[in-house]
Amino acid sequence: MRLLLGSLFALVVAALVGLGSTYFALSRGAAFGALSIGSWTAWPRSGTIDADPYARATIARTGQLPMALGDGVSFSAKADDSGRTLDGRCDVIVSGITPAARFWTLTLYNVNGELVANSVGRYGFTSEEIVRRADGSFAVEVGPRAGPGNWLPTGGIERYELVLRFYDTAIGVATRASREVPMPAVKTRRCP
Repeated sequence: MRLLLGSLFALVVAALVGLGSTYFALSRGAAFGALSIGSWTAWPRSGTIDADPYARATIARTGQLPMALGDGVSFSAKADDSGRTLDGRCDVIVSGITPAARFWTLTLYNVNGELVANSVGRYGFTSEEIVRRADGSFAVEVGPRAGPGNWLPTGGIERYELVLRFYDTAIGVATRASREVPMPAVKTRRCP
């Protein structure tokens, strides 16, 4: 009887640990092969046949279709360069230059992966419409209050994510260091 109860207890504990760690891996984006440059992170293999099982399970759970490596790569930032979580009540500046790409987009999403509702209907910028400085760099102010130049409204939400997609670019699996790929800086400027 003791053996049966001990085996049953071990089975329940193993099931809870296994299911809990699987849920944690799928809900936290624990796919392998992440490419991190500054505050930006991408999973270039998630849209390929070489995607790991965790990436495939996350895609199946969320229903979001990843970019194929031949089409481009998608980077996301949930925190600024100092590690502070992006807060929609704060003013954040995304500035610098981007790697070579035929086209890119910068979009703001809430934590559920949905566009953030705002009164001006602005959800992001593209490489064709962004206002640039004389040296080719740009600055986008992300925050609840309107600012001059490139402004992306947060609607005052508590947390958000920025997604920077590059189309027809050489960035991918072989990229290893930030010196190879110049990514825009993400800095919190003002926070109430």
